[in-house]
Amino acid sequence: MANSTMVTEFILLGSPNGWNMSFLYFTIFPLTYLGTLLGNLLIVTVTTADQNLNTPMYFFLRNLSILDMCFISITVPNACVNYLTGNRAISVAGCATQIFLVIFCGCDELLFLSIMAWDRYVAICQPLQYPIIMNPQFCVRMTLASLLSGLVYAGVHTGNTFQLSFCQSNVVHQFFCDVPSLLRLSCSDTTSNMVLLLVSIIIIGGGSFGIIIMSYIHIFSTVLKVHNKAPGKAFSTCTPHILVVSVFLSSITGVYLRPSATSDTLQGMLLSACYTMVPPFLNPLIYSLRNKQVKEAVRRVIQRQMFSRK
Repeated sequence: MANSTMVTEFILLGSPNGWNMSFLYFTIFPLTYLGTLLGNLLIVTVTTADQNLNTPMYFFLRNLSILDMCFISITVPNACVNYLTGNRAISVAGCATQIFLVIFCGCDELLFLSIMAWDRYVAICQPLQYPIIMNPQFCVRMTLASLLSGLVYAGVHTGNTFQLSFCQSNVVHQFFCDVPSLLRLSCSDTTSNMVLLLVSIIIIGGGSFGIIIMSYIHIFSTVLKVHNKAPGKAFSTCTPHILVVSVFLSSITGVYLRPSATSDTLQGMLLSACYTMVPPFLNPLIYSLRNKQVKEAVRRVIQRQMFSRK
């Protein structure tokens, strides 16, 4: 490695060569970010202010909304500012921080979605046991366990990535720092890193997807057996949830396991946008804004605020 040089910063290449991404950075990204913040902030406010939503389902939903606001805030605002100012440099420490936070939020996103699917399974398939199983202590422990798992998972991948030597280039073909882009810049052997990524996706992603699918299979089976309950309500919530999780996992898989030859394509950037922006944006629509209880809670909170001002 005599010709290698120490990398002190990375350059985020916000668009593939030859592509004008102004519409994306000045319209799609800001509107998606604003919609995500407003939708999730509304959920956090309502589930906190209204005592009728003091249930395990809305406890996890509030945590998911907070996580979603953090998730999209890690990448989108910085990418828009970089594109606007033309200053796309990011320090090694800043890049490591961004990678750590993206992996942490992505991991916890899957864990929270899995817990919420299992919560619905217990509520519908074991209603008499629901207060015993989903007690407040258990909910807090599950949340803390998810956060701790995300911290460990993100720490392992971030540390493993920045143990490598970077000498080929400092240009990251992405609008934020991610592990696959840095592995392509390394002059070290990245075989162990790729194996770890593959195993992680199979265990974390496959395990979470399996829990969600099995939970909904049991939910659909139970709902269809009870003749006095219409299955439409269960399908209207479960199906979009499965679709969002599918988009999330398929885009992550496409980003982290795609060949290096396609690293600077528009497809790679759009896949990254899918897993960092689509779930945080759609989760409020799926879980709350289409939910009758949440709509009624929003109405009650607004009425209380109006009466308090009089």
